Amino acid sequence: MILCCGEALIDMIPTATLSGIDGFVPHAGGAVFNTAIALGRLGASAGLLTGLSHDMFGAQLDAALRASHVNTDHLVRCDRPTTLAFVQLTDGQARYSFMDENSAGRMITAAELPAIAQDVTAMFFGGISLASEPCANAYATLSAREAAQRTIMLDPNIRTGFIRDTDRYRKRLAAMLSHTDIVKVSDEDLDWIVQGARSTDAKAHDLLKFGPNVVIVTRGGKGATGYLHNGERIDVAAAQVQVVDTVGAGDTFNAGFLASLDEAGRLDKASVRAMEADTLERALGYGARVAAITVSRSGANSPWISEL
Repeated sequence: MILCCGEALIDMIPTATLSGIDGFVPHAGGAVFNTAIALGRLGASAGLLTGLSHDMFGAQLDAALRASHVNTDHLVRCDRPTTLAFVQLTDGQARYSFMDENSAGRMITAAELPAIAQDVTAMFFGGISLASEPCANAYATLSAREAAQRTIMLDPNIRTGFIRDTDRYRKRLAAMLSHTDIVKVSDEDLDWIVQGARSTDAKAHDLLKFGPNVVIVTRGGKGATGYLHNGERIDVAAAQVQVVDTVGAGDTFNAGFLASLDEAGRLDKASVRAMEADTLERALGYGARVAAITVSRSGANSPWISEL
């Protein structure tokens, strides 16, 4: 099973009402939640580890997980409220305003983390959960604890508005990268992590020096590039579609990438360490393909495998 570790929240999506004024409709979301949902829909064995509220929005999230065949055994349930993310769409690009204080997801601590089931072979970390404390410290502790025996993939998905202490965040991220097998960043994420006026290739190789065996850089409509520790570089183009909005695009890409490796039997630590260019290219291409379907429709509505 691929266990996704991080936030589950409600995206409040602007929707036209009968009066002509936009209202907000609650949709289950969150970067890590979206990746788990997409994995389940692609037929992969997937689970989610997060703090989940007993409130009405927590029930909505729970129902969405089950509907997409995502295992819920690792959920940490509590009475704190669910995080709400109000979305503003401009030319298909999403901007967010969060209500996250004292939330079920944010307040999870290392002491509350459940034991990880033996059938978990890979773990995915990312999103705002890596910036918001105390949950960021809990997930950092969990990844360090499990890295010796399970493949770790990380997508920092950096949101600077959530970073209260930049130095502490950078230190925590560097520690996580040191035991991560696969890291995916957007070109904007990469420029924030590795600062200075240098090429994307140079910065990606700097990121490899932190510890990962594979670095993936996504560039929206320009496609994605994968870098192996042996110096090989693989480019894949983005599928050409009519973009409705970009909500969940990167999350679905992550799921497609992981699902491809899992289906090929190449998601264990030894296989990732020895990954060949053709394996990386297939996984990148599959990630781009499923992400293209997500951006062609409203919301983080990832495709079912039957749609491929």
